[in-house]
Amino acid sequence: MSPGFVYLDEAVDSVLWDAKYAGSDNFTGGPVDGYATDRVVTTAAVAAALQDAQGRAAESGLALLVWDAYRPQRAVDHFVRWAQEPECPRVKSIFHPRISRAAMFEQGYIACSSGHTRGGSLDLTLVDSASGLLLDMGGRHDLMDESSHHASTEVGPVAAENRRILCGIMLDSGFQPYPQEWWHYTLADEPFPDHYFDFPLN
Repeated sequence: MSPGFVYLDEAVDSVLWDAKYAGSDNFTGGPVDGYATDRVVTTAAVAAALQDAQGRAAESGLALLVWDAYRPQRAVDHFVRWAQEPECPRVKSIFHPRISRAAMFEQGYIACSSGHTRGGSLDLTLVDSASGLLLDMGGRHDLMDESSHHASTEVGPVAAENRRILCGIMLDSGFQPYPQEWWHYTLADEPFPDHYFDFPLN
């Protein structure tokens, strides 16, 4: 692991995580290159800000669940190769029902250079602490669809409010939202804004 990076579970108290790209529950259908462990890695700066966000969420009986943070460049390269493969009807119906794989790049859902690779971005949601259930956000992680946009009018009032709650928590903790994905936030003062890393998650 490069200096300045930490394991999320060692740096943020009581954090919940589900490393989607280490398993098969993601849009590629299998483990992604560079993800050799079911743990999440991020920069120390992101972890500190996320600790603040966790505290803000707890005030409302909520907790943060992180799906992804630092992402090796080799994983992004894996996404690029995957996008050139034939469509899979099952995957398309779950993750990109209204667009093609190639359109994911055109519409900004996947990028050849990612804020995740700089260690400044993360994907996350909110959990009800009492029940342990995910809050309704109107769509799953990595649903590459207009309904995932922050400004979407395609989701119901409960999901829209839950998105606003998450966004408020993250903004107050120093993160900026990504317009196309309600789950994606980047630390405004990220420590490595011009450096893309490729060390694997072990």
